Amino acid sequence: MGNIVVVIIAVVLTAAIVWYFFAPRKAAAANRQGAVQVAHIVVKGGYSPQVVEVQAGSPVRLEFDRQEDGECSSHVVFSDLGIDRTLPAFQTTSVEFTPSKPGEIPYACGMNMLHGLVRVVAKG
Repeated sequence: MGNIVVVIIAVVLTAAIVWYFFAPRKAAAANRQGAVQVAHIVVKGGYSPQVVEVQAGSPVRLEFDRQEDGECSSHVVFSDLGIDRTLPAFQTTSVEFTPSKPGEIPYACGMNMLHGLVRVVAKG
């Protein structure tokens, strides 16, 4: 009987870990401010929201609100766009770009430990 309980607990814990790390993340849509799509991202042990959805062809401004002072989150890197921006502690820093086509634009901290994603969808 004891072995069955241990196996059930192990299966439940494994399923919870797999769900936490690999479940699809719900995207937060950027808000329109005139012609610019704006998303506010809190940096504190990760990026929140982790996935931001924007439309192709319109300018995007991501406002990174860094609420910590650890070294890991001191930079945000969009390697596909050639952007490496310093994020001063306890300040908000904007990153601006215009995605030309639908797809995904990953970003990470300077140490590649924290990850986020900009999901670009077609207009309309």
